[in-house]
Amino acid sequence: MMYKRADVKVGFACNNHCTFCVQWDKRERFKPRKLEEIQKIIKEEYDAWARYVVFTGWEPTVHPNLVESVQYASDLWYKQIQIQSNWTNFDNLEYVKKLINAGVTEFSPSIHGFNKETHNKQVATPGAWDKVVKWLINLKKLNQYIIINSVVTQDNYKEIPELAALLIKIWVTQFQFAFVHILWSADKNKLTVVPRKKDVMPYIHKALDLAKKANIPAFTEAIPYCLMQWYEWAIAENIMPETAVHDAEYKIDSYADYRWNEWKAKREECKTCSKYNICEWPWKEYPDMYWWEEFKPI
Repeated sequence: MMYKRADVKVGFACNNHCTFCVQWDKRERFKPRKLEEIQKIIKEEYDAWARYVVFTGWEPTVHPNLVESVQYASDLWYKQIQIQSNWTNFDNLEYVKKLINAGVTEFSPSIHGFNKETHNKQVATPGAWDKVVKWLINLKKLNQYIIINSVVTQDNYKEIPELAALLIKIWVTQFQFAFVHILWSADKNKLTVVPRKKDVMPYIHKALDLAKKANIPAFTEAIPYCLMQWYEWAIAENIMPETAVHDAEYKIDSYADYRWNEWKAKREECKTCSKYNICEWPWKEYPDMYWWEEFKPI
């Protein structure tokens, strides 16, 4: 039996205002989910053979019932329970320990630059970088499983190898570089937020080389095979489990199908590529901005 993952947005408030945020005005339009609703979603997904659950939202740690939600999932015997967070709200060690005791098995903090000025500018929160790094170190001391996600932008792509070196020094469990999705805030700020992928790739490849040498798993997201030759092992879409996403206004039964059929784009020339049947292509908004010249069929 191939187990599924449930992605549960517990709330829509956030304490950051990221320049690349894809959620736009949901923080104003939607209230946090009630504990009973979260539990109902978790139970329904468990009955549908989900055994991995990710608690997310625009910032799940501001939800008043996150610990209780984690405990409920743990009591149902979910195998993996992950918290995705911007980490600027983790200033209370006892709160982190409560999450661990409730059953969290993976922490997924986001960090978006090697230099603190780069990270803080993008999340629009003074002091955010120092808090994230502090809690990364604390989580390592607590022997926790740490999966880092970094959004690749115009501001930070040249720092990616240095950021990888920092994450390796801290000895995180895994890290990923996800190319910015050009929606909402990212779309509004796209001229200053979205780099060309061809400019980004030398820095991505160098970071992946560092990770491989250190024997730490590292991945990319939303970067096609033609830009990842000799680095195909790092394409995250190849290892993503089937996921049901419970968003504010709708449920996505299959995130993979949604990516393939709604969010990614291909052109006629892609059909000549040897990777056509397995490549997910770029986010569909990217070629609208920079066209297709940098993507060459293999």
